[in-house]
Amino acid sequence: MDFTYSEEQEMLREGARRFLAEKSPLDRVREIVETADGYDAELWGAIGEQGWTAMHIPEQYGGAGFSYAETAILLHEMGRVLAPVPFLSSLLAAEAILAGGDDAQKAEWLPKLASGEIIGTVAVAEPAGDWDEASVAVAASRDGDGFSLSGTKSFVTAGHVADLLVVAARLEGEVALFLVGGDAVSATKLVTLDTTRSQATVELAGAAAVR
Repeated sequence: MDFTYSEEQEMLREGARRFLAEKSPLDRVREIVETADGYDAELWGAIGEQGWTAMHIPEQYGGAGFSYAETAILLHEMGRVLAPVPFLSSLLAAEAILAGGDDAQKAEWLPKLASGEIIGTVAVAEPAGDWDEASVAVAASRDGDGFSLSGTKSFVTAGHVADLLVVAARLEGEVALFLVGGDAVSATKLVTLDTTRSQATVELAGAAAVR
């Protein structure tokens, strides 16, 4: 089995390294992590223009349709410079929608995630910090044609700046995933050891949601 980069993947790696060295030097990272939002909005926009936010999303949803290998290269290079951007959180939100969303949800949200127009994240852990299914206590209840969620999620990466959250909640005893708009929750940025990847506590007080 060959684990070496192809010529095209090597070009992507080299290009990403040059780009990030210019756009995200260490002094810029230090400046950004001390701001209220804790992420580099200018760099995030530039990453979207580069097409990186679209890398792993299928072409039919406005993405580039590349493999996880190319996405891993970008993650590696962003990690090299400690780039303070919500790339991983948006990637995971897109993957959750690809895996569990219906056709209409994919068509609505994936192009926006692919372009970097919106920031996405997933909210699974709660105050105790556990990620297992048994620990999910946020409650979902039916509300007309939709649902409402109540409870607290913690350690939500980019939760205080996310436009869209994929939230794990318990509905009639079973854990399900729900889409929640960032404007429907109250989020507070946490003080964390890794200041380049901001986390937040997210309060869901009857937040409108779609399964």
